[in-house]
Amino acid sequence: MKKSRTVLLAMAFGLTACTCLAQSSPEQKSVTFHDDGTMTFHYKNPTAKNVQVDVQFAGRNPMTKGADGVWTATLGPAAPDMYPYCFIVDGVSVMDPLCPQYFPNEGFKNSLLEIPARKGSLAHDIKNVPHGLVEYIHYYSKSLKGTNNAIVYLPPSYNEKGNEKKSYPVFYLISGTTDTEEVYYKVGRMNYILDNLLAEGKAKEMIIVLPYGNPTKLLPTPPQGSMMGMGMDVFGNDLINDLMPYVESHYRTINDRDHRAIGGFSRGGNQGLSCGLTHLDKFSYLCSYSSFTSTSLPNVYDNAEDTNSKIHLFWLGVGTDDFLYGTARDYMEFLDKKGIRSVKEYTHDKFGHTWMNAKYFLDKTLRLLFNPEASEAAMKNGQPALAATGKEEAFTPAVMARLFPRAVVSPEFKAGDITFRINAPDAQEVLLESEILAKPVPMQKDAEGVWMIKIPENAGETFKYCFVVDGTQVADPSNMYLSPDKGFKYSICNNPAAPYSFSAMGDIKHGKVSYNLNLNVAKYFPPVDNDSPLPLIRLIPGVNDTMESWFKVGGADAMADKLLAEGRTKPCIMITDSIAEGDFSNAKVKVYTLKASDYKTWAERRKALENLLLKLK
Repeated sequence: MKKSRTVLLAMAFGLTACTCLAQSSPEQKSVTFHDDGTMTFHYKNPTAKNVQVDVQFAGRNPMTKGADGVWTATLGPAAPDMYPYCFIVDGVSVMDPLCPQYFPNEGFKNSLLEIPARKGSLAHDIKNVPHGLVEYIHYYSKSLKGTNNAIVYLPPSYNEKGNEKKSYPVFYLISGTTDTEEVYYKVGRMNYILDNLLAEGKAKEMIIVLPYGNPTKLLPTPPQGSMMGMGMDVFGNDLINDLMPYVESHYRTINDRDHRAIGGFSRGGNQGLSCGLTHLDKFSYLCSYSSFTSTSLPNVYDNAEDTNSKIHLFWLGVGTDDFLYGTARDYMEFLDKKGIRSVKEYTHDKFGHTWMNAKYFLDKTLRLLFNPEASEAAMKNGQPALAATGKEEAFTPAVMARLFPRAVVSPEFKAGDITFRINAPDAQEVLLESEILAKPVPMQKDAEGVWMIKIPENAGETFKYCFVVDGTQVADPSNMYLSPDKGFKYSICNNPAAPYSFSAMGDIKHGKVSYNLNLNVAKYFPPVDNDSPLPLIRLIPGVNDTMESWFKVGGADAMADKLLAEGRTKPCIMITDSIAEGDFSNAKVKVYTLKASDYKTWAERRKALENLLLKLK
């Protein structure tokens, strides 16, 4: 396996990097940048009556419709960075169908605008430096009694020849409320930030693990317990008892408290501090970005000398314009009064509780992690908390309810059928469009403005769908699973009753999927340790697919994992690519090719892959 893996990695790094700006071809642009620093947003929808663009640096702004049906608005200038944005079409939020980058989230669906720096560079820029590998993993969690997922970043040297015995420290980095485990990758750009710092010699090599902060959402019947990170709750039990043992048994890690760090943004900061402070036998580097945690953790705050002796770095950052600033500041002051040392960092110009701040704080702390001398210098220079002004916004249940209103449940699986819902009170007509339906079908609106439809379970199939609201396609705002399509991105109905659903697999071994958004290649490696060459399956994406589609929609990794666990197939490597056929003519392994374009639906593609995997036996 290791030899085959090295060959494929070398092959992948020979490909051409792609552009990651919010802009497509010259004929179709989502955003045009101007010399004065402003930018014009473009959205084509001839039938819409009213369109606004909602972007983080400017809020909602009206757009003007042209004779060609393209709506435009010119905004800015704005500081170079990455900003979530969407279009509000007749009252409904819509992602930009021309933008390849999007914000992974359990709820809202936003595209990502990347404004490049005119001079110099940004911490998260994709530079011509050695890049680490990003792997998506699945593992069985005994705490959850189900399968959970995470993302693992490996530094550039991890797979280099001669480093087979080298081990690395680990940083567990958690995203915020409603975020998925992908956010610190696709929005926070943790991999590129660390790649750049390593290339400049400004950070220590490390593995970064991105857990999913709300794992009970993956399970049909959530277990009892808090998800907010107060002590050993559901999330904490899974992290300490399941994810950490998985990481330490599957990667070359240094397994002591001096070589483990934990932290996160927003709720993830709360969870990170809670887990870290209650397990100082396991962690000595703690980071909180725009967050705080409980002031009543046992055996932590009332023995400052002991606590301080166990912490190399206690780093706290928050924006003074953040809605959590008041509570975060109070927590900083609480630590000062208890005699707990910490480093405090404040921002004033990054739009408060945003991922601009999250990236900034991450860049600051990566420079200190696993560097005792630099961390100690920072701790010695730590300043007291800023004085309270009395004008800080209090973080109350009312604020929480305003920020995270009661969610509409969609899709909902019950007794052999699936219910889809969308809140669109002003819409005149809403249809459900899906690849399993011959044509879009009308939905019914209730008294609260929520449109609903119930359809048969369709034998547990996984499929793509969307809503059509007054003629406009809309991804399901309540569904965290988005199909990584080119153009409009459909939602994915991940039915837990599907034959190859991760949630129903039980305690089996899982392979890894490596995504390289730069090189446009995804690779699956089976859960075996085998140096002999393995058969290779090329999964060619369809016209509107990306290199992620065969795994995130097609479930290729889930299928291979289950069939291998059942002894119905042999281990193999799968790669999704668009490489010319001749490039594999000298391969020393058996190569199979499966083209998505040969099949009309994902159900047909999955069946073809299943048949191929079974033939390997």
